[in-house]
Amino acid sequence: MTRSVLFDTETTGLDPLRGDRVIEVAALELVNDLPTGKHFHALIDPERDIPEEASRIHGFTAADLAGKPRFAEIAADMLAFFDDARLIAHNAQFDFGFLDAELARLGLPRLGAERMVDTLAMAKTRFPGMPNSLDALCRRFSIDLSARGTHNALLDCRLLAEVYVELTGGRQRGLSLATTVVSAPVAVYVHSGPRTPRFILPSEAETTAHAALVNRLKNPLWLAS
Repeated sequence: MTRSVLFDTETTGLDPLRGDRVIEVAALELVNDLPTGKHFHALIDPERDIPEEASRIHGFTAADLAGKPRFAEIAADMLAFFDDARLIAHNAQFDFGFLDAELARLGLPRLGAERMVDTLAMAKTRFPGMPNSLDALCRRFSIDLSARGTHNALLDCRLLAEVYVELTGGRQRGLSLATTVVSAPVAVYVHSGPRTPRFILPSEAETTAHAALVNRLKNPLWLAS
């Protein structure tokens, strides 16, 4: 049995080295790459203002987070949930950078790059030259985005878990989704039968965009005989 933790953060900005802070952490437990339904979620008082441009992305204002615990108060529970698992995130260097900065403020060890699994890097390898944001991957894999408004870390984790299943081999025969009754819906995979690859056929627009990219390359492998 292999345990991993898939996680996401929301922040006050883009650079922890310039004082930006974490305002939300969400994580889902995976066993053998499938969600178990166990999760961790915390909203955090960043102890600073939240710029309007950041609020437009995730929907949180400083007033929303007033009275929430500070990172120091949730760190131990977060690290206990992470334990020694592999840590999966989309654009993982961003999330690792922010959590490492928060941990450093408390004199705690960094998470460790050897634990990092970056689904953005996986997607770029599988779909070179194509959009590989979380939204783009959900649309490519026909994953329902109807609940998505602003960026919510727990919802993003749920969506990324479905994307991760596709990136690592596709849905299983007999797969269904159940929703556990928690503070926010978390998808739980119930499966039977072996994993089966799901082949992706690019659209006409994607094929045209790829051809245009190839034509801009010097001696592209795609055109080699």
